[in-house]
Amino acid sequence: MSAASQARRLKGPGELEIVAFERGHFSSYSACGIPYWVGGDVDGRDELIARSPEEHRAREIGLRMRTEVTEIDVDRQRVRSRDLESGTEEWTGFDKLVIATGARPLRPPLPGIDAPGVHGVQTLDDGQALLDSLGRARDRRAVVVGAGYIGVEMAEALLGRGFEVTVLNRGEQPMATLDPDMGRLVHEAMDGLGITTVGSAPVTKILTGEDGRVRAVATDREEYPADVVVLGMGVVPETSLARAAGLPLGTHGGLLTDLAMRVRGHENIWAGGDCVEVLDLVSGRERYVPLGTHANKHGQVIGSNVGGGYATFPGVVGTAVSKVCDLEIARTGLREKDARAVGLRYVAVTIESTSRAGYYPGAKPMTVKMLAERRTGRLLGVQIVGREGAAKRVDVAAVALTAGMTVEAMTVLDLGYAPPFSPVWDPVLVAARKAVAAVRAAG
Repeated sequence: MSAASQARRLKGPGELEIVAFERGHFSSYSACGIPYWVGGDVDGRDELIARSPEEHRAREIGLRMRTEVTEIDVDRQRVRSRDLESGTEEWTGFDKLVIATGARPLRPPLPGIDAPGVHGVQTLDDGQALLDSLGRARDRRAVVVGAGYIGVEMAEALLGRGFEVTVLNRGEQPMATLDPDMGRLVHEAMDGLGITTVGSAPVTKILTGEDGRVRAVATDREEYPADVVVLGMGVVPETSLARAAGLPLGTHGGLLTDLAMRVRGHENIWAGGDCVEVLDLVSGRERYVPLGTHANKHGQVIGSNVGGGYATFPGVVGTAVSKVCDLEIARTGLREKDARAVGLRYVAVTIESTSRAGYYPGAKPMTVKMLAERRTGRLLGVQIVGREGAAKRVDVAAVALTAGMTVEAMTVLDLGYAPPFSPVWDPVLVAARKAVAAVRAAG
């Protein structure tokens, strides 16, 4: 809908007819906000809705709700759709097509995974169904499967609702987007908050009671009682329509586009959001990074191009932030295993600092890990785990990565300083100084 809205800004109804298909009940909402709605930080579902279907239609965007596209005919430039209420089908022709089918949550075919009380968290309908389950839970025990962004955020939300929370993770440490040593800090903090976090515990089945509802989650070692189960096992690109249409997909299963977000080899088809792969500006490889920040930018770029203008999306550096209660978690750029995978020789340093001057009241600990290319000193990645003010410090590193800066150049960045906001040497700059020393020591 970002693409549709931007195209409409550039072209009036008489110049460009816009038809949009949405199979769900809502349009233009923040899926990223669902954990905070479930946890009670956001008052209600409507707070997450940016623009209603009626508002889109008022701008002459022909939005067809509860309508699923079932086929893309590339050669004849048309799509087949089915009205989910009436079951009727029809073909709609196009001059220009935008594919924004998003991502599909991983839901392995485990016994019991479709039982009542087992929930994914992707749509507003999912959020409401989970809240309804929470209201019916008697023993107030929840199990979260997966310890990525959604899993960690949902663990906090359930804890805030007064549930006893267990997180089961396939990996050894939570937050696989971090290196294991930084993930260990998240693990320790979650345990300290009262969240039981179990690593190296892939789920084998969901157990149900006589009423058919979930009663426990099993691994190969133990069973964990549960009234409610939340799945946070990650997502994959939803590109089944694109695959069937013969459109080009990358190694991660996402659509491949050029800088204008046009599908490669197709002049009149664009794609954006969680269904595409993007260029990693640090490694130079295609990467799958499903985040709302990218999706909105893709929409602006696509809408400009479809509407007769010109815009490009150069790529990403992989910046993401999250939190569990008061612990803030951030990363940008490459992890150690990412650098190894693309053949980069690197140095890695870790420093401990504080969010404010150490003598100023309220200073909180912060750990910063930084990777730099061994030969050139080019910044490769930064991870931050800490309290107040930790996460958004990663933005400095994101800008440095985008600009291709070396860690030595970073040490002279003119960042803001006052004791209530930072030590005289900001933690990111302290890490950069240590990285410079490591690069020099490595020759």
